[in-house]
Amino acid sequence: MNIEIGMKGSAFTQAEREDTALEVGSGSLLVYATPCMAAMMEAAACDAVCDGLDETETSVGIELSIRHTAATPVGMEVRAEAEVTEVEGKIITFSLTAYDEAGVIGTGTHKRAVVNAQRFLDKTYAKL
Repeated sequence: MNIEIGMKGSAFTQAEREDTALEVGSGSLLVYATPCMAAMMEAAACDAVCDGLDETETSVGIELSIRHTAATPVGMEVRAEAEVTEVEGKIITFSLTAYDEAGVIGTGTHKRAVVNAQRFLDKTYAKL
């Protein structure tokens, strides 16, 4: 693992009907859903650190705190940006911001843990 403060990543998508609160079950309106924004923010965090992980490592989300501050209509492009703000052992903290074409739609913080991918899967599937 070679993760440093200041590493940045991003994720992009276009808000489609299947990404709306009505379709994902998080509300009743045809606007970009908070769970979709959260997933895009996590994707940006993954992008920020992917080059700093060994081939046997991955990162898993362990904490997410976000505010969805503006609605986005179907058809508009949305993007998320993540920046590493702290590295404490195997725990990485990120600052997150999401945008649509009109401006900021959300902010937050996120933590991910670096794990050995195979050991993580083995432990998870041992539950079966």
